[in-house]
Amino acid sequence: MDARDLLRLLRTVRTARGMRSLRSALRRRCTDRAGLPRPGAERARVPGAAQGADPLPGGGVVHFARSSLRVRVTAGGAVFCGWDGAGPEPSYALAGRGPEADERAVLEPDKDGGWRVVSERVLVVVGRHGSVEVRTPGGVLLRRDLPPRWWEPADAAAGGQQGGARWAVRSEVPADARFFGLGGRSAGPRLRDGTYRLWNTDPDGAFEPGDDPLYITMPVQLVVADAGTHLVFHDDTWDGRVTLAEGEEGAGSGHDRPGRCEVRMDGGPLRYWVLAGTPARVLQGWSVLTGGAAVPPSWALRHHHARWGFGSEQEVRRVVAGYAERGLPLSVLHLDIDHYRGHRVFTVDRERFPDLPGLAAELRQKGVRLVSIVDPAVKAEPGQWVFDSGTAADAFVRDGRGRRVRGEVWPGESVFPDFTDPRVRKWWGGLYGERLAQGFSGMWHDMNEPVSFAPFGDPSLPLSARHSLEGRGGDHREAHNVYGLSMARAGHEALCELRPAERPFLFSRSGWAGMQRYGGTWSGDVATGWPGLRASLALVLGLGLCGVPYSGPDVGGFSGFPSPELFVRWFQLGAYVPLFRTHSAITAGRREPWEFGAEALEHTAAALRERTRLLPYFVTLAHLAQRTGAPYVRPVWWRSPEDRALRDCEDAFLLGDALLVAPVLEQGADRRAVRLPRGRWYDTATGRAYEGPGQVLLDAPLSRIPVLARAGSVIPVRAEAGGPVELEVWAPAPGRTGGGVLVPDAGDGWEAPEVVRFTTCLRDGAVVVEQEGAAEVGYPVRVRGGGVK
Repeated sequence: MDARDLLRLLRTVRTARGMRSLRSALRRRCTDRAGLPRPGAERARVPGAAQGADPLPGGGVVHFARSSLRVRVTAGGAVFCGWDGAGPEPSYALAGRGPEADERAVLEPDKDGGWRVVSERVLVVVGRHGSVEVRTPGGVLLRRDLPPRWWEPADAAAGGQQGGARWAVRSEVPADARFFGLGGRSAGPRLRDGTYRLWNTDPDGAFEPGDDPLYITMPVQLVVADAGTHLVFHDDTWDGRVTLAEGEEGAGSGHDRPGRCEVRMDGGPLRYWVLAGTPARVLQGWSVLTGGAAVPPSWALRHHHARWGFGSEQEVRRVVAGYAERGLPLSVLHLDIDHYRGHRVFTVDRERFPDLPGLAAELRQKGVRLVSIVDPAVKAEPGQWVFDSGTAADAFVRDGRGRRVRGEVWPGESVFPDFTDPRVRKWWGGLYGERLAQGFSGMWHDMNEPVSFAPFGDPSLPLSARHSLEGRGGDHREAHNVYGLSMARAGHEALCELRPAERPFLFSRSGWAGMQRYGGTWSGDVATGWPGLRASLALVLGLGLCGVPYSGPDVGGFSGFPSPELFVRWFQLGAYVPLFRTHSAITAGRREPWEFGAEALEHTAAALRERTRLLPYFVTLAHLAQRTGAPYVRPVWWRSPEDRALRDCEDAFLLGDALLVAPVLEQGADRRAVRLPRGRWYDTATGRAYEGPGQVLLDAPLSRIPVLARAGSVIPVRAEAGGPVELEVWAPAPGRTGGGVLVPDAGDGWEAPEVVRFTTCLRDGAVVVEQEGAAEVGYPVRVRGGGVK
């Protein structure tokens, strides 16, 4: 028990819930003592010397004295490496069966007794003792994995197939490389030297930069260097740690010191994927592997308002009326656990919400939809319909002795569905019909790391708790990190079945690689304060680089009382990220814009108007994210990864290809420096042009944040709510061309609209806009920065 555990213990045992949490934590510890294999002697193993190889489609199997390595290059250039017979499947991350092998890839002997796989897009070199190098076709080194090491029980039967072997692999990358990814990290997006745990965790209170791990951890690294960009994904759901150390050029006698990474996992298969190329190509390949991102309905790309503690229908009506009276657009309102009866999932407190379907219909007529929180914990209460239904379906997680695992969550002593069982997912999904009957239009998954309150230790289920794991069987050590992902799958599949004509809206606090197939996520309980504002941006950027494009923070922070200035700056950031939602705890300050004074209301109203104007652009970005894997919010180095200054820029971002957004992250700032990628950029507020690469100093009064448009870009906008889509065109620089795309909003169904492409150029000093495949542009055009022809 560390100091943080001690403080939690002292804080919680003073209440009845705290005492129940203490008993739950003690029960969890006893369960694990009885159910987990006892630590014993281990023996270390390394691959040994290479002894031969067998060619297979896309590569082959290299045999070592004590191990074997399967190398396969896919038709798209992705590299799979699996040790000790590990294959790509079964996998929670992959969509379908994965890409086909590259039939043209050739396995051939290499120097010094090693082997190599030669393909059009990548070169894989396997050393004589088990090192693996991934190089460009020209031979430039992107990544070098040293021979792995395993630690197995001295008596192999002691751990068995379930326990598996701990393993570790160390890697080297170019000295100039920068690390990104690993899921949602508050201290990112660039990951500094340190150790990062791979274990989805409720941080027990509001978090700030440096608090780690958080709700979504993924063994996904994006590495950006002069030599190229690559993504590596270790497909292992067990607990682990990743230790990073950036390199140094010219270190020691003029020699470069490479960047280093070590991945250590407590069990599971040693298998991984590597994808190389430009950032856009890498994320597209990752999308092919793990599935395209769900496209949210267009109403979910507008403004959301939430609060833990609305408390009643009257309060909901008051808040919605407040937006309408002030002319503030509001699209979605979220109901937290206080609308449940005693916090029991899939119930309604009839005293506070006597006619929830009627309320939902009333708000729907005003253009406001309701979204419901859904927690996985089910109150262990015989006679309560969800518990009785789950008991009849044998849906709840059990321990090694066959007893239902119980924990303490908001409704009290609770049990937990096993979402890794297809049969349980089907049962759970059927419960969403109750939510739809109450009038909800979307679902918000919370507390699904999963959480069981504990004053000490890990606030989750016993590690020895048994799970189906799709029929393979296993325990919580393997299932924990994919619990939220599997819950999201259950919800998404159910909504598709219950309302087949509508795209579901679902976002989840916890998840794993591939969660974008089912929806998005949000920051979780970010602390109110300027550090929390900075962490909000880090999380959105980092998650996007892991393949989860739809996310956003709790605007204003979850925990406290933001000043008017902080709220305005957070609101301005929120207006340019995919999930634009205000939210707060029941003990925190209000988040309605008018609660912060007349000046703050004026500035937040301006941000809301701009978000509404940009809705066609957000719809376009949502469809492009699904089709190409490119996140809406991108690091400023997205198109210029070779620019080292941009690789270190963490306080600005690209929204699509056209806009560069520079939020104000410091108190009292009314100007800020902005690092520009190459090309011409226009300040959208003043129209002034700047040439990149380089740094400029821009005005940032409280009324706005700096937003710049790329010269030549075409941005679809809607000048008036409900009006036609228009094209905002920013004049190309002399001698250069530009363009953009529009994906028309086809409604909330499954129709996949065609992409409309535009090009721009200067001709005889005037801006010319052309639409691909059409004699004339089919949309009104407004040119900024030049004339039109």
